[in-house]
Amino acid sequence: MTPTAWIYLHGFASGPSSKKARFFREKFESLGEKLEIPDLAGGDFEHLTLSGQLGVIQRVVSGRQASFIGSSLGGYLAALYASRHPEEVTRLVLLAPGFGFPQRWPESLGAEKVAAWRRTGKLWVYHYGEKRDMLLDWGLIEDAQNYESYPEVQQPCLIFHGKHDAVVPLQVSETFARGKPNVELQIVDSDHELLNVVEDIWARVSEFLPSARSAER
Repeated sequence: MTPTAWIYLHGFASGPSSKKARFFREKFESLGEKLEIPDLAGGDFEHLTLSGQLGVIQRVVSGRQASFIGSSLGGYLAALYASRHPEEVTRLVLLAPGFGFPQRWPESLGAEKVAAWRRTGKLWVYHYGEKRDMLLDWGLIEDAQNYESYPEVQQPCLIFHGKHDAVVPLQVSETFARGKPNVELQIVDSDHELLNVVEDIWARVSEFLPSARSAER
């Protein structure tokens, strides 16, 4: 069997150097494991799309067995990829996953801002990885309409969602998890970033992911 890939998928307008990405990379390194953290924008944030990001993920997986840790939009992308490649993806850890992105994100911007974005084709957004405002093409929203809000995931899936999340409502994870025996939802006392509970999250993740568990023995 090809080696297992452990892959971290960062959130929207973020990158491989985010605080949570660095935290998990260091944890895996302490166990002698490699956590791969691709730039999901592929160096072209302006023309970001869900399809493009899924293409980046596919190139990183490259036919291996893979488990994902996905944060926010990265969590949604992890679920989308897992639903389309069940033979490749073994397990999912989703951190405040951005389910419902195709509908929810435009609604959060407001009708006036969305109309201006559609008319001009461009929107200025703050990129947390670059620490500056960057242009984003309307193609993100057009492309997103091709994807379901709640992918059908069959793999074991562990979700952490903060009860005080003001970016992605807890209800979207509750909706996704409802009635699914393969999904474990842990509601934590945190916000969207989950930074105050990352050590607690890691304690559970190290039990959930087989390679991390075996490396600790």
